[in-house]
Amino acid sequence: MHESLRTLLASTADADTAWSGFAQQQAFRWSDPQGVTFVWHGDADQVLLRCWVSGLPAAQPFTRHPVRCLWFLHLDLPPGSRLEYKFEVIRQGHGEWVVDPLNPVLAADPFGANSVCQGWGYERPEWTQPDPLARPGSLDELRIGSDAFGEQRTLRVYLPARFRRTRRYPLLLVHDGDDYLRYAAFGTVLDNLIHRLEVAPLIVAFTQSPDRLREYAADERHSQFVVDEVLPALRARLPLEDTADARCLMGASFGAVATLHTAWRRPGSFGRLLLQSGSFAFSDIGEHRRGPLFDPVARFVNTLRADAGRPAERIYMSCGVYESLIYENRSLLPLLRDRGCEVRYDEARDAHNWENWRDRLQSGLSWLFPGPLWMVYE
Repeated sequence: MHESLRTLLASTADADTAWSGFAQQQAFRWSDPQGVTFVWHGDADQVLLRCWVSGLPAAQPFTRHPVRCLWFLHLDLPPGSRLEYKFEVIRQGHGEWVVDPLNPVLAADPFGANSVCQGWGYERPEWTQPDPLARPGSLDELRIGSDAFGEQRTLRVYLPARFRRTRRYPLLLVHDGDDYLRYAAFGTVLDNLIHRLEVAPLIVAFTQSPDRLREYAADERHSQFVVDEVLPALRARLPLEDTADARCLMGASFGAVATLHTAWRRPGSFGRLLLQSGSFAFSDIGEHRRGPLFDPVARFVNTLRADAGRPAERIYMSCGVYESLIYENRSLLPLLRDRGCEVRYDEARDAHNWENWRDRLQSGLSWLFPGPLWMVYE
């Protein structure tokens, strides 16, 4: 238990006065090198911590103080960890999931917002936050007709701040692009890293699927869309370096599956890949255990593991150690290296979420497309 909470529980002041003073003084930094303490104040029949960490129970009960309307839970947590969570507050048999009212730090995703537990030693990287000295790039829309999907698709295209049509640029093509922009601050990250000369000026195309769990699951239509439709459209409109080594495809989760599948099915299209927390289900024997949604993914990954092909020259991979996918990502690493791919692999004490992927962008992009600063000092 954190020492400030221990002091509160031992206080002789009346409950409301003690809690008011305690809550005003805290900024939810009840962490230490051994872990973190969560606190809920109010009437309830039960309070549970809901967090998304592989290896921990999905619901962990708080302990109620015998006198005060105060609930607390201490969680052992290694330094440098970052967790997203909610509280489930149960009253009269009805449970309500809420963000932590004492914690102002929130993370958004397509399903809403979660509270963020910043463990001892974790700090949000400064390059993920707006820098008034960094000149912003521009973001425009591009409509592409797709024969593969029989409809129009919209891409967002990022041009760096000092973009000139008289020079040629590398290309980064991003799956789940709208989500990366909205939940992983990708536009801000690009502005900052290019401004700091850590990443070379890039043209970045963001694509978004209306049916990602189907289209990204090793769907041949998607490979056709990316290579035969998106790339030619971008080449026709933008001054791109026209070599595979100057093109990178990236994605997270199922987006990483789509990235690897496209590069494997269309060798020579992309010389570089960025794979984050890939949902690389496979089976050594028998059936995989991730449900029918992953059936086409497992067929692809099993085939990839038996095939001798090399999907790209240089690959950056990352995964959170608190993800259930950590085994699959670690297993893919030696296979890719054995195929002759140059691979850099990073792990973080985080789980399957957009801010984990955000925090890895500097190491991934600066390794795949180093700017002048990295070229001089690395």
